[in-house]
Amino acid sequence: MASEMGDVGPQGERDDGGRREFLKKMVALPAAVAAARYAAGAAEAPPPAAQQKLPQIQLGKHSVSRLICGSNTFGAGSHLSVFVNQEMRAYFTPDQVLKTLRRCQEVGIDCWQSGAGSLDLYRRLAAEGGKMSLLAIASGDAAEVKALAEGGCIGIAHHGETTDKLFKAGRLDEAREYLKRVRDAGMLAGVSTHMPAVVDSVESKGWDVDYYMCCVYERHRSAADLEALLGQAPIPVGEVYLPKDPPRMFKAMRATRRPCLAFKILAAGRLSERKEWVEKAFRETFEGIKPADAVIVGFYDRYSDQAAEAAALVRRHGAAGA
Repeated sequence: MASEMGDVGPQGERDDGGRREFLKKMVALPAAVAAARYAAGAAEAPPPAAQQKLPQIQLGKHSVSRLICGSNTFGAGSHLSVFVNQEMRAYFTPDQVLKTLRRCQEVGIDCWQSGAGSLDLYRRLAAEGGKMSLLAIASGDAAEVKALAEGGCIGIAHHGETTDKLFKAGRLDEAREYLKRVRDAGMLAGVSTHMPAVVDSVESKGWDVDYYMCCVYERHRSAADLEALLGQAPIPVGEVYLPKDPPRMFKAMRATRRPCLAFKILAAGRLSERKEWVEKAFRETFEGIKPADAVIVGFYDRYSDQAAEAAALVRRHGAAGA
């Protein structure tokens, strides 16, 4: 979730500098106040104990919340711009990441999905009393798999970017061999992808996997692929998020009995500017996926208590998974 931004109308030609400066201050003030309150610990108080537990799903022998904390924001991967990346990098020091994870626990989020590079921070969280499960995405060597297993990771999904490249090259079985090593190390084996066709292919081949991580937007189509879908319309610059993509992925998720973890449900922050857009994305996601499925959401909580906000939406729209 990105920080919410107010709607700012176009300035008329007759606006003078004083009026523009006044408007800038008025737009910035709520965010500044929210940032100061949250930094001082004055953000929304934890919900009563009876409400803290979120709806759960089952991953193998593990029960995890139906809302999982993602990590792109922690690693400054906004998928928005280099400027947003820089702001995230400055904000998410190791101490701040741990603060955000502790807040996640307070509101009922008990699972963190991250890359192999977060293992040291996860160990620190556990040493300080944290009780979150860790799911990783990776596609590295046997030493990395061993380190994640020994570090307490409960499952690894083959990294989606690599999965999709292998699929397009006709070499998807290489991911299957990797997942055998994950299984042998005692962890759950998953497949991450941005393409419904990958889920369909793995299902048709009967792979021994426990879950899928499914990006609901197929964001890395080539220009030729986009032209085939959109005709000769001008192709937008940068990553393209098509509104008709989520239903395509939801269909693939519903077709498998395995649990699926939907991610980028807010189009990498593009749907975060208005509260009604955020709520609509959560509602439509939970309407489109199975009760056994969950969502992964990354938080940029610099200006608002996004973990609590997302948890409230999951309680409202995702209770069928309880």
